[in-house]
Amino acid sequence: MVGVSKPKSIALASGGLDSLVSLARAVLERDVRHVMFFDYGQRARESERVSAMSAAYYYGLPFFDADVRWLESLSPPDMRSSRPAVEGALTSLDDVWIPNRNGVFINVAAAYAESYGCDTIVTGFNREEAEEFPDNSRAYVERVNAALVLSTRNRVRVESFTIDMDKRAIIRMGLELKAPLSIVWSCYRSGPTMCGRCASCARLRGAIDSLPPADRPVIEFQENA
Repeated sequence: MVGVSKPKSIALASGGLDSLVSLARAVLERDVRHVMFFDYGQRARESERVSAMSAAYYYGLPFFDADVRWLESLSPPDMRSSRPAVEGALTSLDDVWIPNRNGVFINVAAAYAESYGCDTIVTGFNREEAEEFPDNSRAYVERVNAALVLSTRNRVRVESFTIDMDKRAIIRMGLELKAPLSIVWSCYRSGPTMCGRCASCARLRGAIDSLPPADRPVIEFQENA
């Protein structure tokens, strides 16, 4: 509608597929002011940071690195960057669950959003991961937004353009939006290429393999995965 301003937004970028595609959509429909990445001492943080910074650069947006590294001490041992390289599979919820991670992210981002005069926090939540991680679900977002009405004076809201999608649909939307999918880092490990074996890689590979060959984005995994 002519004359209606777009909501000012902060976009959270993890380096993964979902946050990248949600950012690509937000760039069209929101006034994105900052791209925010969280360093919580995660094993893949350097690779994730490179991907998130690349996304911000691609869309010409300011990048902000938020330090919440105290979360590392609460994380499963094999997810900590301070530990030696992990050989475990990182395939179960117990292997990768970070206590209240998304709750921490949203509340930190909401404080910045209120300070910067932003209305919304754009995230990459999705239906597929919500089956295992309830803090990706629409129900979670609804409850968080109800709390933010009371904890922010400008009533900051969380939204995700991918919340009702699975990975396959998210890839398709990314292709339609011409998002730079080759920069994605969805692996729980860090390295020159994604491991292809952890739970996060498995979800992404499964979605890519389900597409017709002509529609598959070029995303690299280790050759021996």
